Amino acid sequence: MHTIEAIPAFRDNYIWVIRNNQYAAAVDPGDAAPLLYHLESEGLALVAILNTHHHADHVGGNLELKEKYSCPIYGPSKEFIPGMTHPLSEGQQVLLPGLGMTLDVLDIPGHTSGHIAYLWEGRLFCGDTLFGCGCGRVFEGTMEEMHASLMKLSSLPGDTLVYCAHEYTLANIRFARKVEPGNGDLVEREEEAMALMKNKLPTLPSTIELEKRTNPFLRCGVSEVFESAARHSASRPKNELEAFIILRAWKNAF
Repeated sequence: MHTIEAIPAFRDNYIWVIRNNQYAAAVDPGDAAPLLYHLESEGLALVAILNTHHHADHVGGNLELKEKYSCPIYGPSKEFIPGMTHPLSEGQQVLLPGLGMTLDVLDIPGHTSGHIAYLWEGRLFCGDTLFGCGCGRVFEGTMEEMHASLMKLSSLPGDTLVYCAHEYTLANIRFARKVEPGNGDLVEREEEAMALMKNKLPTLPSTIELEKRTNPFLRCGVSEVFESAARHSASRPKNELEAFIILRAWKNAF
């Protein structure tokens, strides 16, 4: 029996821990301290680190954790990941000893040039590409890559659980309601997210279906979203990609 736990780190990061009663794997451990405390208090041995991209708030704990547990470190083959032992790209799989798990690897560049995701039995660990009601900034990849990566993720089954790496949902909903004020699903999602946060609970995981109903970056072809992008831009977008580019720039300054 596996469970997935959210370990808060820094101001708004989550380190996702996949575990059974003896072993654990950690996704994007940017800070070793909260994870070490959790592992030790739960009596768990760390058998793997899974990195989605190279940013420090995702890989900063790698070396300290590797020194203590001598565990393998998986990450994108196109990026420098501290301590990486297993570089990965789409089409490869990760086999985790002790946990009896096989994860599929997806290439989802855009936020960074080599960003990857891990998919395991309807659970998606997508780092900073897809957020609750939002998406990551485009730092090293291109807007075309980011849009294509989001479309790839949106094609996954609707009940796929989305475990992203930051607690940005409420802020993202505020932007989404500005873009698509007529979307009643956003009102409901905001109420649910506020209730969770009030009780100090994560707003995650989300689902692909929920993101498709509420996330403006997955809804660029929806009339109200497209028209909001058009009104916000000096020139009318010709297609969904151009609408996405307008929305991403708008969110950057929101």
